[in-house]
Amino acid sequence: MNKEAQLRKLLNERILIIDGAMGTMIQRYKLQEADYRGERFKDWHTDVKGNNDMLCLTQPHIIKEIHKEYLEAGANILETNTFNSQKISLADYDMQPMAYELNVAAARLAKEAINEYAASTQLETANYFVAGAIGPMNKTLSLSPDVNNPGYRAVTFDEVADAYYEQISGLVDGGADILLVETIFDTLNAKAAIYAINKYFRETKKDKLPVMISGTITDASGRTLSGQTLEAFYISVMHANPISIGLNCALGAEQMRPHVEELAEIAACYVSAYPNAGLPNAMGEYDESPEHTASVIAEWAKEGWVNLVGGCCGTTPDHIAAIAKAMKQFEPRKLPEMVNA
Repeated sequence: MNKEAQLRKLLNERILIIDGAMGTMIQRYKLQEADYRGERFKDWHTDVKGNNDMLCLTQPHIIKEIHKEYLEAGANILETNTFNSQKISLADYDMQPMAYELNVAAARLAKEAINEYAASTQLETANYFVAGAIGPMNKTLSLSPDVNNPGYRAVTFDEVADAYYEQISGLVDGGADILLVETIFDTLNAKAAIYAINKYFRETKKDKLPVMISGTITDASGRTLSGQTLEAFYISVMHANPISIGLNCALGAEQMRPHVEELAEIAACYVSAYPNAGLPNAMGEYDESPEHTASVIAEWAKEGWVNLVGGCCGTTPDHIAAIAKAMKQFEPRKLPEMVNA
């Protein structure tokens, strides 16, 4: 059985667990500029502190350690540490040439973490998956960065698609099992990622990996930052034939609830949801306890709304452990065609 068939089998049997925040865990190490640089980039000409993705090259043991903590907490799906690993975002650090290498390294680290964890616990590696994280990018195709020039765009569709193509190539070559287009606030950027995915597999003639898509609702209006309703967003990306569609980031579980319910009603595929640990406090930190986050997500599972759950900003292995424990008592959401059969 190949990895996609195994993933679908598990999704029909139980609610799968996505890991929690990478950035939150990296912050615990209190890394300084020299730590980010490591030996390889010690003379790099710009400041690099905050470029968490480069830690896959300079501090790989830290990234693997975090992955293993999430596996021990009960995660089935590890996201690669590649949220900004494409040349448009990496331009902030003048590291565009590192994009492909970062993605290969990140996917390999997550795969190594799974193999080592499985070997130490006698568990089946087939039940664990590496999701290549493809973030929204720091430039948007739908909105102008200049309020005085609403027609201006900082980047073109072809430039975005080209950057994503390179990222996808690295994730696949590194051994990713899934491609996760996540934290989508501009659907046009997501369409460029989907276009790049299709182009990559068409041109390379490799077996296509399953695609997961996750958008983000930015406020109580129930719309994405680029102005789409949840249903409009869903319709706009379903041509990608994703294995799952869902929501993450921006909102805590309580605020995300009505949107997860709506998505569960309209989605023809599996549904994912990985909220923040509540809303940030005045210091930008997240205070919501693992127990509270898990209790709200348990309500979604009880209603039969979700197939994959986990955590985003502010969540930790403790949050994932609480969520994983809570999910054991619930059945996964049934696909519409299964209900109608």
